[in-house]
Amino acid sequence: MTTFTHDDVTIAYRDAGPRHGPTLVFANSLGTTVDLWAPILPLLPDTLRVIRYDMRGHGNSSVPQGAYPMGKLVGDAETLLDHLGVRDCAFVGLSIGGMVAQGLAVKRLDQVRTLVLSNTAAKIGQPKMWTDRIAAVTSGGLDAIVDGVMEKWFTRRFRDSPDIAPWRQMFLDTPVSGYTGCCAAIAGTDFYTPTSGLRLPTLGIAGNEDGSTPPDLVRETISLIPGARFELIRQAGHLPHVEQPKAYAALLTDFLEETGHV
Repeated sequence: MTTFTHDDVTIAYRDAGPRHGPTLVFANSLGTTVDLWAPILPLLPDTLRVIRYDMRGHGNSSVPQGAYPMGKLVGDAETLLDHLGVRDCAFVGLSIGGMVAQGLAVKRLDQVRTLVLSNTAAKIGQPKMWTDRIAAVTSGGLDAIVDGVMEKWFTRRFRDSPDIAPWRQMFLDTPVSGYTGCCAAIAGTDFYTPTSGLRLPTLGIAGNEDGSTPPDLVRETISLIPGARFELIRQAGHLPHVEQPKAYAALLTDFLEETGHV
């Protein structure tokens, strides 16, 4: 991992592939790290420069105390791409990472050429749901909610297999203050109006058994962007690239080819 510091926050990231190749940036979901994307990396074109980073409060990035405004999370992505000299990237965001993707595209269209909004929405849940979750985690740690989260993230078949173990542990390893800080960011975000003003090639992806951002919620957000395409991956939950890596990588690669990014 490499790190850089801005605004008193250290962001950890991985930057791999040809430095002058077309750039693909991944933003992870709540309770995960850069390793979230490992299942599909070997399935993507090797001409891509792939950048992954740990959101503040997660993985090897620093963990500020208190609530994180969504603007700060967007600013972390923006500053990282400026630090690396990235323009015209394809930006893939999953869940809260998809909210960051929307905010970044609205703010810095010079940085984002194409957008992939995976298992996300312009607004996710109601504020009370998030404040209740913050209270539960503050009181009982992530152990208090892990089983419920895994039910929303994965299909029963996957949950009943040994394959779930590293993903469950990744979630439990998340710092409590980082998790709750990002929960506060989601609670305070409603991107319906700004996202409806976007005009760039966009692919929306949902899992048919996603309990966190159900397909209809994802589809509603994708419909805000003229010309955007929606795809449903079956036998998959909130992290469809984990359960169906070949299908996810194929959708992503086809989109990059169709938009002339690779």
